[in-house]
Amino acid sequence: MTTVAVLGAGAWGTTFAKVLADGGADVKLWARRDEIAREINETHRNTTYLQRVNLPSSITASTSLTATLAGVDEVYVSVPSQSLRMVLEGIDGQLGESVPVVSLMKGVERQSGLRMSEVIRDVTGIDEARIAVVSGPNLALELANAEPTASAVSSINTDTAVTVAATCRNNYFTTLTNTDVIGTEFGGVLKNLIAVAVGIADGVGYGDNTKASIITRGLAELSAFASAYGARPETMWGLAGLGDLIATCESPLSRNNTAGRLLGQGYSFDRVIRQMDQTAEGLSSVDPILVLAAAKGVSMPIVSQVQQVLQGTLDPRELAPHLATDPAIPSEE
Repeated sequence: MTTVAVLGAGAWGTTFAKVLADGGADVKLWARRDEIAREINETHRNTTYLQRVNLPSSITASTSLTATLAGVDEVYVSVPSQSLRMVLEGIDGQLGESVPVVSLMKGVERQSGLRMSEVIRDVTGIDEARIAVVSGPNLALELANAEPTASAVSSINTDTAVTVAATCRNNYFTTLTNTDVIGTEFGGVLKNLIAVAVGIADGVGYGDNTKASIITRGLAELSAFASAYGARPETMWGLAGLGDLIATCESPLSRNNTAGRLLGQGYSFDRVIRQMDQTAEGLSSVDPILVLAAAKGVSMPIVSQVQQVLQGTLDPRELAPHLATDPAIPSEE
């Protein structure tokens, strides 16, 4: 039996621990809080983040990183993107020499602009070939309830991708592999920003025409950005791009969509953060993504307007009418 560690017992980390356990793995789940670890061990539930979801008995929880990482074959990381560096610094020297490290996160580090796989490599110093990322249409509650879906597992090393994909797979979670780590990660990051824009439009009261326009033009924005950084265009049309974009933009279960909807209803950025009990990665990724876009000369009008709404310089009701500000008639080509 494969023994794996999952770092992070929020909604997504706990859900993915269940995915791995349902695929036959023995799962050691690291939680920051004693009460969450205790509840998981005693009742096989995490009611703080996944109400009414029963967890397999093969999941055990601990607040000790050392105990969680001892003797594991693979490590999966699901912590807020801005906390990743701090968490990884706490595991220095505790990773086995051949253990793959898998990012389940969809964000970029605010200060450095690094993708999550780049932060993992930067902090741990492990070979890039041992790092993989998982991304796709993965709304936590649906997946926790064993509703079928598929995701991409990406690594520059095909063997690593195949190994991780096999561990993740079960009767409701299908995995496909690729070697386009840049595209797979940026697809997961950028769709969050478009989902915030769709949520803003929804909160204002705009209908499906507006939201469909944002999704379509948003796909063009994320494709242009990812390609500028070396991603393969076809990745943006796959599970980590279009698939994840549709799920995140359309579902009320999406944290980023919810954050946008609150902004559209007139809540301030600070109040949105206080009201939400889970991390909406799109909110913290807007600024670093626009810095990266500017470095490559990529225009991202939708994301730019989301930034303006967050800063309080654009009325949410003006988001959709300003999707194209160029006086010339633009082409889709």
